[in-house]
Amino acid sequence: MIGRRPAVMTALALACGLSTGAWAQAWPSKPVTLMVSYPPGGGADLIARLIAPKLGEALGQTVIIENRPGGSGQIAAGAVARAPADGYTLLFDASSYAVTPTLFPNSPYKQGKAFKTVAVTALFPNAVLVNAQFPAKTAAELVAAARVKTDQVAFASSGNGSAQHIAGVLFEQAAKVEMMHVPYKGGGPALTDVIGGQVPVFFGNVASTLQYVKQGKLRPLAVSGRQRSAALPEVPTGAEAGLPGFEMYEWNGLFAPAGTPAPVVERLSRAVQQALAAPDVKARIVELGGEPFPGGVAESGKFVEAELKRMSTLIKERHITVE
Repeated sequence: MIGRRPAVMTALALACGLSTGAWAQAWPSKPVTLMVSYPPGGGADLIARLIAPKLGEALGQTVIIENRPGGSGQIAAGAVARAPADGYTLLFDASSYAVTPTLFPNSPYKQGKAFKTVAVTALFPNAVLVNAQFPAKTAAELVAAARVKTDQVAFASSGNGSAQHIAGVLFEQAAKVEMMHVPYKGGGPALTDVIGGQVPVFFGNVASTLQYVKQGKLRPLAVSGRQRSAALPEVPTGAEAGLPGFEMYEWNGLFAPAGTPAPVVERLSRAVQQALAAPDVKARIVELGGEPFPGGVAESGKFVEAELKRMSTLIKERHITVE
């Protein structure tokens, strides 16, 4: 009896493997829900709705968008973390995914343990923007103004720990200056006050601020990508503007509950890559000032892990809190 045990266990393992494989091949047999952590009309929602139809075509099932905003993404993430790990309920999040674990240490979920990274979809650089009436015409002039009196040049953001706040902190580090941070309850009010001249500086992603640049209400001084943005080709990168290390992207990613079978995650990732390769999807992302992420599960996972570590270090070093 004991001698037969390894053979029996091997047979059971093979049977389980075949069962998992067969199940994965049958998946999906019903609609898939992308739970978006931000409200309709925002950047994450825009990209989710852009890729959903193509994702549905690749999977052979309808892909449903469900917005669950609130709690800096924690409401949607908490719901997905508690959902069955069967590939039918997924989280579509933004770059705040890398910030939340450190800003909210008592959060009911931990991204590193609660989820598997399926795919990073697109990267959007931030732009250093000033009100059209502000005297600085270049990043160097903005830095010079900030050095005249510490904390006398202010920048607005949608709140402590937001992408705009983090971008501002990275700019300060690269430029070796200190500016006054003015947090608002949302990006809309912050941007309104920058356009109106109440606060001179804003670090917004190219996609959400491009229309105001084109209207002449905001002046871009630099972008935070490795290369110039196709939407703002005349604007230098941080490195070109004398700001080494000023590199940051707002990004969107797709995540599955941690126990989701690897074959399902792989199939989802391939479907996302297929959606991003569609000419109309790719063109729209580029038009918004971004770039499709070039990689699958492994590359996306490495990118997200690096962002989690980078943001954790920055938040702790600069003592950033949500209060």
